[in-house]
Amino acid sequence: QHGRITAVLGPNGAGKTSTIECCEGLRSPDGGTVRVLGLAPDDHRLRSRVGVMLQDGGLPTAARAGRVLDHIAAMYTRPRDLRELRDRLGLDAFARTTVRRLSGGQRQRLALAAALVGDPELVFLDEPGAGLDPQARTAVWGLVRELRERGVAVVLTTHQMDEAQALADDVVVVDHGRVVAQGSVGELLTATDRSTTRLRTREPAPLDAIRTALRPDLRVETGPDGALTLTGDLTPDDVHRLTGALAEAGVLLADLTVGVRTLEDVFLELTGTDLR
Repeated sequence: QHGRITAVLGPNGAGKTSTIECCEGLRSPDGGTVRVLGLAPDDHRLRSRVGVMLQDGGLPTAARAGRVLDHIAAMYTRPRDLRELRDRLGLDAFARTTVRRLSGGQRQRLALAAALVGDPELVFLDEPGAGLDPQARTAVWGLVRELRERGVAVVLTTHQMDEAQALADDVVVVDHGRVVAQGSVGELLTATDRSTTRLRTREPAPLDAIRTALRPDLRVETGPDGALTLTGDLTPDDVHRLTGALAEAGVLLADLTVGVRTLEDVFLELTGTDLR
């Protein structure tokens, strides 16, 4: 949708990349019909209207970064102002460096510029924040938000839930080749009234003891960083039992945070925590 950012989320192998590649005309769908701006994805009339940023860049590795951007701009009758793009994304710092020698973050910035140089009305961004340092990420996020303000339709795929929550107006969650949830970020976050409690302990938490002490409807999971996440409405009695289980195990509580769900919480609820 023009003037909105849509994030497509899903675990590895869920089908999101295949779906986006069908929209980009890089892959033929197994069934059904795909239309982009009312046209078939491989219609030549879309070439000047759609920008694509691939995760692997898709750029000639032997060419210098500045020459690549100049060459792409020459393909359009009314390209975007190259000087503005170079300044916004800090491209002059490595304009004379060949693509193969660029860092991952530099390649991402060049690939984004290449996707935007034609001044498209629809742009597909695959992992735009991958490999970026905080300064570069701030610049990229600002540019993506500016696209929305200019009425551009933005579709992005990302594994970074904070990126999706910060940028997206709408979210589509794909798993096992099917859409399992879609809506605005606010709608997904408030789909249920369950809160999320995160806690950290100085020693490994007694997970089984905590689950035994708490109500069955409270879901307890361990995150990648070792922190525990409790999903559900926590009562004062639950907090008492939680701290009691920790005290009985001789484990000291380091941090306890009670708040509303994040997009990552919603994503894990929909797709599970098993590795893919």
